[in-house]
Amino acid sequence: MPQTLFTRSQNAFLTAKTLMPGGVNSPVRACKALGMSPLVVEKASGSFIFDLDEKGYIDYCMSWGAIILGHADPLINKALNDQMNKGSSYGALCEQEIKLAKTLVTHIPHLEKIRFVSSGTEATMSALRLARGYTGKSKIIKFAGNYHGHHDALLKESGSFLGEASLPCSLGVSQGFIQDTLVLPYNDPHAFEALAPLQNEIAACIFEPVCGNMGVVLPTFEFLQALCNFCKAYQILIIVDEVMTGFRTNFCGAAKDFSIEGDLYCYGKIIGGGLPSAFFGGKAHIMDHLAPEGGVFQAGTLSGNPLAMSAGLAVTSSMLEPDFYKRLQQKADRLLEPIEEAILSEDLNCTLNRYGSMFTVFFGLDSVTSYSDVKKQDQTRFNEFYKFLFEKGVYLSPSAYEANFMSMAHSDEDLDYTKDIIIEGLIRF
Repeated sequence: MPQTLFTRSQNAFLTAKTLMPGGVNSPVRACKALGMSPLVVEKASGSFIFDLDEKGYIDYCMSWGAIILGHADPLINKALNDQMNKGSSYGALCEQEIKLAKTLVTHIPHLEKIRFVSSGTEATMSALRLARGYTGKSKIIKFAGNYHGHHDALLKESGSFLGEASLPCSLGVSQGFIQDTLVLPYNDPHAFEALAPLQNEIAACIFEPVCGNMGVVLPTFEFLQALCNFCKAYQILIIVDEVMTGFRTNFCGAAKDFSIEGDLYCYGKIIGGGLPSAFFGGKAHIMDHLAPEGGVFQAGTLSGNPLAMSAGLAVTSSMLEPDFYKRLQQKADRLLEPIEEAILSEDLNCTLNRYGSMFTVFFGLDSVTSYSDVKKQDQTRFNEFYKFLFEKGVYLSPSAYEANFMSMAHSDEDLDYTKDIIIEGLIRF
């Protein structure tokens, strides 16, 4: 078929595939599991994202949760414009990173010291190295379906795009990289008993307090209690991965909601205000093992980049407003409560999991509490549902293994329209 019969977005994707593997720079963007051509974005504003054909979609991917104020937020734009006149990168300490660090340490009680990096993957990778360096031990615990970035040590029974893949993790990851990675089932409070013989070899346990990369899955109280008790009994560091949940329901993250006392915490996405930024932090006596104070090496040319720090200062100023999270929760309730009611009243053979302004619909299941549950969902029904919403101008995260997100820019009109379309799609498929 001649290229002229395709849309501009489709033609752009065909060109992209000749230049980049799969046509994308992050696999899930290709929409391969959905069997459709992906969105190719021209611009975004507020709650809307627009493709090259000038079609607008109400966006619930929101850069995979990074956009909490809305696209092209004026406050963030002003901060970026002001900073651009002063330079985009220094490779040296700047005042903006000091100010943002002070804001974070002041308002998040469990952070005594932090270090900025450029991505969530970098944050979790660095936190693990620090945990091993601090404890002198090598093994780590992770949970099936929890995704902590694409570094080798944690690509073992991960969620995210890997949940759709036919491979258990990734080619190129040798057994040597993952031999010290111990994988337990998420939400199983009895799973820790099997690790007791290895207690003196385990440096850290890393986990998502609320899963987002196998879809939204909440923890049980019994699971969290067992995790914390096991780690504290054997001096195993607790690393709380808040890259997705951080700043979503409150300024501190899911650790506050679930009263989790960790040793190290990883944050990302939202803190960059749409620019690449993340950080990890925790107890000062552990963080001080990082170079140049200690012997654990970690570095990054763009860490603490002044543009990202300026955007971070802008977004934190908004999130610290007294009623910010109350208003965001009201938006989530307006969209999701009618959908939950429809699922029950119409007996739609699916379930909706939610955490604040994050949500996922799982097809063919009454409840989802673990990765084994997630893998039983009806992918075919999800694909048809997704394509229906896409045609109607509603853009969800393009994977059955991911969360969807709301922002402060979503209007009542956006939410009401989306609610009606989602319920129609659930009934139809």
